[in-house]
Amino acid sequence: MSRFISHDTVTTQYWHLLEDGRVQCDVCPRFCKLREGQRGLCFVRQNLRNQIVMTSYGRSSGFAIDPIEKKPLNHFLPGTAIFSFGTAGCNLACKFCQNWDISKSREMDTLMSRAAPDLIAQTALARGCDSVAYTYNDPVVFHEYAIDTAQACRELGLKSVAVSAGYVCAEPRAEFYRWMDAANIDLKAFSEDFYHKITGGHLRPVLETLQYLKHETRVWLELTTLIIPGENDSESELEAMTQWVAENLGPDVPMHFTAFHPDWKMLDKPRTPVSSLLRAREIAVKNGVRHAYVGNVHDKSAESTYCHACGELLIGRDWYVLSDWNLNADGRCRFCQTRCAGLFNALPGSWGSKRVAVRLD
Repeated sequence: MSRFISHDTVTTQYWHLLEDGRVQCDVCPRFCKLREGQRGLCFVRQNLRNQIVMTSYGRSSGFAIDPIEKKPLNHFLPGTAIFSFGTAGCNLACKFCQNWDISKSREMDTLMSRAAPDLIAQTALARGCDSVAYTYNDPVVFHEYAIDTAQACRELGLKSVAVSAGYVCAEPRAEFYRWMDAANIDLKAFSEDFYHKITGGHLRPVLETLQYLKHETRVWLELTTLIIPGENDSESELEAMTQWVAENLGPDVPMHFTAFHPDWKMLDKPRTPVSSLLRAREIAVKNGVRHAYVGNVHDKSAESTYCHACGELLIGRDWYVLSDWNLNADGRCRFCQTRCAGLFNALPGSWGSKRVAVRLD
C-alpha cells in the first residue's frame, strides 16, 4: 500500500497512540503529543486521522550546488561539488538560528521547489556532483524524504551527507544513517543549561548520536560548534567538550569552530572574534583532536589540514579553494606515509568556492 496521502503528505512510522487520544511523535526526543490536526514544533509533522504524517514530502526550500567544504566537511571528498537541499521546519528552537527563514518557517508557501527523490539524484549526477547534502534545515524532520532520496542516490553511485544537530531517537536514527555516507553534526555547546535555554533541547541525546555514529556505523563524522561570545566560549567548557570528543569519539574526528554573527533572536551578541576561534582550536589540539579548523572567517593556516604525525601541510585551503595537495592516492601523507583519516579521491576536486542555485521544476 502506498504511504502517500497526497503529493506532498506521507504516512510515517515513528509514533504511537496515547490513552488520552493524542498521538505521540517518536522521531526526536521532543516527543510532541498531538491532538487531531495539531503539528509538532517542527511544523511539518502532523496528527492527521490518528497518525503522524509528514506534510512537506517532495517540497524544498531550494536547491544549490556547493563546495563540500561548506557543509563543512574537510576530510570527505575534498574539493568536490555537493548538491544541497532542505525543506522547512526544525525540531530545535535555537535563538541564534542563522537559517531561521527556512527552519522556523510556518508558511508552507516558502517551499516553492518540488522534486521527487529520483529527480534530485539524477540532477546531481548530471551536474557533476559526487554527493547530495540534506541540509539548510535539519533532515530529522524530513526523515522519509531524505531516506528515499539517499536510496535513489546510492543506486546512481552518489554519496549522501547529513548536516544535522543530531537530535533524534534511536530507532529512526538507525534507519536514517543506514543510508548516509557522511555527517556533520552540530554540537552546539557542552552544557545542558545552554541546550535547555538556548535551543529548547537537551545535550544527552546529541552525545548519544555522536557515539552511535562513531562506534556503530561506517558514516564519516565531523563536528561543528558555533562559538557564541559569552554563551559557549569559556575555556572550561571548551576543555570539557574537546576532552570528551577525544576520549569518546577518538582523535580522528575533525572539529570545526565557526564564527557567530547576530541573527534571529540573538541580536544582542557581538560577532565572534577570530582570537576566540583560534583559542578553541588550540584547546582541541592540546586535548588530542588531530584535526581542528576555524570557519566563517579567513585564516588559511587554520583552515588547512596537516599531518598529525610529521606536521607537514597535507591540504591547503583558502576559504573553499584548495591549493596544496600532499596526499598520495591512498590518502597517505606524501612526506611520512602516515594515513590521514577520511575519504579522499586520488586527486582533489576543483569545484572551488562556487555556489550555483538550481531549479528543478
